[in-house]
Amino acid sequence: MKRQFVNVALTAACALALFGTACHKKTVAAAPLPPPPPPVEQPKPAEKPVISSFTAEPSTVVKGSPSTLRWAISGASDVSIDQGIGSVQASGSRQVYPSNDTTYTLIARGVGGTSSMTVSVRVTAPEAPPVTQPTVTSRRSASEFLSQEVQDAFFDYDSFSIRDDARGVLTNDASALKRFFSDDNYTGTAIVIEGHCDERGSDAYNVALGDKRAQAALEFLKGLGVAENRLKTVSFGKERQSCSEQTEACWQQNRRVHFAAQ
Repeated sequence: MKRQFVNVALTAACALALFGTACHKKTVAAAPLPPPPPPVEQPKPAEKPVISSFTAEPSTVVKGSPSTLRWAISGASDVSIDQGIGSVQASGSRQVYPSNDTTYTLIARGVGGTSSMTVSVRVTAPEAPPVTQPTVTSRRSASEFLSQEVQDAFFDYDSFSIRDDARGVLTNDASALKRFFSDDNYTGTAIVIEGHCDERGSDAYNVALGDKRAQAALEFLKGLGVAENRLKTVSFGKERQSCSEQTEACWQQNRRVHFAAQ
């Protein structure tokens, strides 16, 4: 009986010991979780080419006149313009001569895609020249031609020699007379070379001197190629004075050959 009690007490003591041990056992902490992996950055998609500008200057032209296309592009591997222009550099200019209203399209291609832009050029017809009425030129008479184109040649006192100044005058007269004779308006018109003298001396003497002056002028003109068959001579001596004063300057004006139409 006593032994049985001891066993029971021993068993109870062991149970208590075990319980106490269990109550004082340390709790082991759980290991921390690893951090999440960093996010993976996705590559950005390539951007399309950027057309900074595409212009036509001027945008309105007269037919046959040029307009200048200008453009600037970035990020393109291939650039072209239609209307027969074809491939171009990423920036530049090109003159175009549209014959009518035209729209130009610029196309820029790159890794990221294609971009495009258009410009238009308006073409106007050239202004019609003003209608001018034909100028009616009045036909000059033979006398008007001679008074405007042919000059008198002058001589020294009591002389029929061609002076140096008279040579220059008669040379210009020869050119004018050639034009006169080649003009159909004056066909059949002859030119009379008149010999004149100042008032000094007799009538007969001055008629003879005037004739020599007219003949000297005719020979000079012939030598320059003026048609002789259209030239005539006459002497008026001192009959037709162009100046009536009694001075050397006035007498000089009277010593001359004059040209008239017949």
